[in-house]
Amino acid sequence: MTALPGRGASVESPAGVPDGLPVPGRFAHLHPDDGACLMEAAALLSCGRFTDSPAGTHPALATLARVVNDSVGDDARHALWPLAADLADARPAGRDYAPLLVGAVVDAARLVRPASRRLARHGRACRGRAQKLAHTPAAGPAARITDLLWWRGPGRRHLEQALGVLCGAPDADQRLSGLLREAVAQARDGTDGGAPSREFRCNR
Repeated sequence: MTALPGRGASVESPAGVPDGLPVPGRFAHLHPDDGACLMEAAALLSCGRFTDSPAGTHPALATLARVVNDSVGDDARHALWPLAADLADARPAGRDYAPLLVGAVVDAARLVRPASRRLARHGRACRGRAQKLAHTPAAGPAARITDLLWWRGPGRRHLEQALGVLCGAPDADQRLSGLLREAVAQARDGTDGGAPSREFRCNR
């Protein structure tokens, strides 16, 4: 049983979950007493703040984690809960990380809709951007603005459209859970090591 400081009641923690986390739930929450999404749990472990956008998690990975948390069933969500500890410190420094991640999600969606020309086009765009940025130096102010604009524009749209396809698959829980586990593992490999792991690549 887990009891948060100041909580009036305890809740049963999923196996392998760090002690002190709220009960898993969908969507954002106003207070830990109401539960927490996966990223809110990661934030509590990372900085003690209750937010779904902790600084220690790459924004693209955080977006993927929020959608997966909100889309899968209760059993799958509980099974993913131990990932909160890894998500708390998963921010690869390489500029190619975001297009690599988005491209991987697009490729996963193409397994559901292999005939989709839009997904194929988005995958090529992500691969092209990742290759362009793979060996660039650490981002200065201008590069950071360029990367932010890409993420808030086409990058985020590509990710959300691909996730919409995956959420509609008959085995969505399995696909989404596996995708998030792989993404977290690869992000952790790339954290503190500069560029993300070369094993995390889009399928061609």
